[in-house]
Amino acid sequence: MTRRHFVFSCESARLVATLDDAPGDAALLLVSGGNETRAGAWNGQARLAALVADAGFPVLRFDRRGVGDSEGENGGFRSGGPDIRAALSALRRECPQVRRVVGFGNCDAASALMLAEGAGLDALVLSNPWTIEGGAEEAPAEVVRDHYRRRLGDPAAIKRLLTGKVAIGGLARSLLAAMRPAPAETLGLAREIAQGLAAFSGEVRLLVAERDRTGQAFLANWDRADARLRRCPEATHSYVELAAQEWLLAQVLGLLNKA
Repeated sequence: MTRRHFVFSCESARLVATLDDAPGDAALLLVSGGNETRAGAWNGQARLAALVADAGFPVLRFDRRGVGDSEGENGGFRSGGPDIRAALSALRRECPQVRRVVGFGNCDAASALMLAEGAGLDALVLSNPWTIEGGAEEAPAEVVRDHYRRRLGDPAAIKRLLTGKVAIGGLARSLLAAMRPAPAETLGLAREIAQGLAAFSGEVRLLVAERDRTGQAFLANWDRADARLRRCPEATHSYVELAAQEWLLAQVLGLLNKA
């Protein structure tokens, strides 16, 4: 595996990419979430890229417009479709042997891939898609219930409650939120990403880290019977746990290894 950096263009802006080269005819395109650079949270995407390349598959990571080393204006994940398509073209130019490209995104990078209807990729690994709109929006009832299930199993948390160290007003509001019924239909961003994904014909894996608020909020807005769903118990948002990292790698390689 060799690692090198290069630039490519997206709508007159120069974007910076890192390629972990390998001889395989299937490749991975990593899309960063939020305003993270192509290294990912805790350097997680760089580590994942190295492991995937060691398994024989080229991996491209890039900074979208206005993020990290790339030029242009940062328009957020909703504007990421052209960046993803330009990165895909760059990957195919740099690795002409590649016949099939799998896209991976966590959080709003997964949502960006869904909104872009797959952006020309052949398969998608979508982790903890972002469905929460507005910073002040209350957490879905499922998220609140999961929080209190965990707190009730923590002796220190119970002691804080019994000794009056928990704000009763905040507790009451949270308990009321936990009792909210599920929405009758999917609305807003959750509906948009569902519609975008429905227009994608390739294979999809939907990954959820079960200790992640974003993943729980996604499940609250999604059909839990969807056969594409796969859950990682005890994993947090960025899969920093060793077992979670191994699980994530297995999910990605599972799609890359398909002919």
